Amino acid sequence: MPEKTRTCAIIGPWRYSNVKVVSMNVKKTCIHIALLLMAAFLLAGCSKTAQLPLLASDATILAFGDSLTAGTGAGGAESYPALLSVMTGRKVINAGVPGEVSARGLQRLPELLDQERPALLILCHGGNDLLARANHQLIADNLRAMIRMAGERGVPVLLVAVPAPDLSLKPPPLYAEVAKEFNIPAEMKALPHILSKGSLKSDHIHPNAAGYRILAEELVKLLKKSGALPS
Repeated sequence: MPEKTRTCAIIGPWRYSNVKVVSMNVKKTCIHIALLLMAAFLLAGCSKTAQLPLLASDATILAFGDSLTAGTGAGGAESYPALLSVMTGRKVINAGVPGEVSARGLQRLPELLDQERPALLILCHGGNDLLARANHQLIADNLRAMIRMAGERGVPVLLVAVPAPDLSLKPPPLYAEVAKEFNIPAEMKALPHILSKGSLKSDHIHPNAAGYRILAEELVKLLKKSGALPS
């Protein structure tokens, strides 16, 4: 009997100690996992902007769209592509055609992509469709097709949302939906802001020189956030 008591006295504390160590290790592991999950959550929150490849110093950017890209309402040197070229130090081709609808843009884009071989496509289209009250699904499908065309050629895309031609001046949801679908960055606020200010527009649908400058500045900010330009 005395021997059994001594044995229990030795084994008992040893087992309790092991349980205590395992419990502490599990606790530390849970804390470690929680910290990792919190870090991942914070990183996800910081990287909401879809990313683009870094543009080389000699990269060509293709600015494609309608009159908003062409620079209607201001001089050629005051269009957003011309200003963007100065601000980024990159060659920016102004491929804007006033009055063009997205279906025509869809037909025109492939030749330009093959001819210019840009490192980035800035797509600002659909405004004339909206003015003509075209079906939003059709506009979205045309934008999707243009983005796919660029993707097939290895050209990343930045989308510029056009505001609806009404008092709200909010871009139709199709722009955010298309951007999310293709995981591409989208400038959603610049044109609505510009066209809501009389001092920044030449008429009810076009910016003036000051407005185009703001658009170019906002695009530079987005290019930096997306990693296309150094911060």
